[in-house]
Amino acid sequence: MSFQLRREEVLDGERLKSMLDESPAHAAQAILMAAREGVVDAQALLGQILLDGRGIAQDQPLALRWFAIAARQGHLMARNMLGRCHEHGWGCATQASVAAGHYRVAAEAGLDWAMYNYANLLATGRGVSEDQAGALSLYQRAAELGHAKSMNLLGRYLEEGRVCPTDAKAARDWYRRSAIGGDFRGQFSYAAVLAGEGNIDEALVWLRKALAGGNLNFLRVASKALLSATDPKIRALAPAYVQRQAELEQQLKPL
Repeated sequence: MSFQLRREEVLDGERLKSMLDESPAHAAQAILMAAREGVVDAQALLGQILLDGRGIAQDQPLALRWFAIAARQGHLMARNMLGRCHEHGWGCATQASVAAGHYRVAAEAGLDWAMYNYANLLATGRGVSEDQAGALSLYQRAAELGHAKSMNLLGRYLEEGRVCPTDAKAARDWYRRSAIGGDFRGQFSYAAVLAGEGNIDEALVWLRKALAGGNLNFLRVASKALLSATDPKIRALAPAYVQRQAELEQQLKPL
């Protein structure tokens, strides 16, 4: 089946995004055409679908090229994705220092995701000198912009009193906001606070949400924490985490 592409579909970046949900293959065709027309949002989208193999054959080196084209035109998420590619070796050699440079540019321009990614490198000393205060500052800036993952990490700094005064009340609030914002780690953190307050039933609600959205690395750590939980209701949820972990591990095995 073929589609007739309208001119506005080719040039409208927002329309292209909605098309990805409707028909990935149709969207990929339109995105490619728009990218060649010079539509910067389409160039960034093309990089993403090439990276993911969504509606088009996966091609990480080509994704990197399109991210670079869009980044040169000032597209901040494309700049951030260049950082991601260099951090994880998608289509290029892994170079955390190069990734840090891309993240820093986009972070300084106000992109919350870049603030978060650059803060992660600063917090762990990858590609840059470790700078916990700098990481905290970026997490806070991103959190205040509504970035749910940064909210969770800001809460952790406040809970632990790492390079800042300990503030359990503020940490709880940031965990709650992160959980509501949909971050599975924030949901787990907030559940831990609720459990500590004795609010087990509400903690279980958030633990189930975290289970539904959590990735493999998270589940590996979280399942161990639940297995050692003191409350029997919370401990009883551990097998579901272990089962979901096994399912994701199975998906990674070659056919």
